Amino acid sequence: MTTLSPDIDLLAQDVRRFVFRCAADTASVPQAPEIAKALGKPEPQIRAALHQLAAGRVLILAPNDGTIWAANPFCAVASGFRVEASGKRYWGICAWDALGVAAALHSDAVITAPCGDCGDGLTLEIRDGALQGGGNAVVHFAIPARHWWDNIGFT
Repeated sequence: MTTLSPDIDLLAQDVRRFVFRCAADTASVPQAPEIAKALGKPEPQIRAALHQLAAGRVLILAPNDGTIWAANPFCAVASGFRVEASGKRYWGICAWDALGVAAALHSDAVITAPCGDCGDGLTLEIRDGALQGGGNAVVHFAIPARHWWDNIGFT
């Protein structure tokens, strides 16, 4: 059994930087084995760092296996909120995160998502840091922001 690093805070910072840089550069959120290999650290230490980051609400781990579900705003799995930016396809968990991908990348983007009311497809365009058009588009959050982390998976 591998002992955890006494300086888990520094490792968590390195893991955080690697995860977000990889997500932004590749449109893919890395998982513990890839992170361990890239950082030259044992996987149990990486998993401990991931749990620390999740406890600090830096990222979201899947409930049953501890894989990274999201490094907000980047979602690790395909979702209904697709973001085309910088020549890549990214995913957001929700409209807020989809908009956040464009902001995090400082990039123009086209976001496609289902309407939460009727299910019809919606397209949003971000150009030069601003939402284009928008017309009558409304983003609705069923849960007040102060309660998002009560059950982030549902929110």
